[in-house]
Amino acid sequence: MPLEIERKFLLKSDAWRAEVDSRELMRQGYLSSGAACSIRARISGEQAWLNLKAKRSGMTRLEFEYAIPRADADQILNELCTGPLVEKYRHRIAMGELVWEIDEFLGANAGLIVAEIELPTEDADFARPPWLGEEVTDDERYYNFNLAQKPYREW
Repeated sequence: MPLEIERKFLLKSDAWRAEVDSRELMRQGYLSSGAACSIRARISGEQAWLNLKAKRSGMTRLEFEYAIPRADADQILNELCTGPLVEKYRHRIAMGELVWEIDEFLGANAGLIVAEIELPTEDADFARPPWLGEEVTDDERYYNFNLAQKPYREW
């Protein structure tokens, strides 16, 4: 069963920027955001995916992701998605065997920066860098499917 175990945090400084290993622009949109799951298309560079993710609180959720042709993803984003697209720069910082993904949002979500880390188990230990702020894993406002419906600027 494909599970995503992820924790989300706000940042308390820009010190993370000096540690970035890579950065990519991402665009994603939602085809559905029902009670059970969200369905999204995402583009990063020339790669694209269709993703189904369980819509429940907490750090562990079912997640299925499938590569799709970039042209298909463009058409899905342009013609089938509801609400505004979520656009962000994803910065990656490797720390040991784990990777911090820092999403710097654009457009209607500009000003929001969230750090995420995927863990092998819910109780896995991980380094907490000094720039890491408040944990928001259980705050559903920070879930991307909610940011598409109620952008950060409207909070």
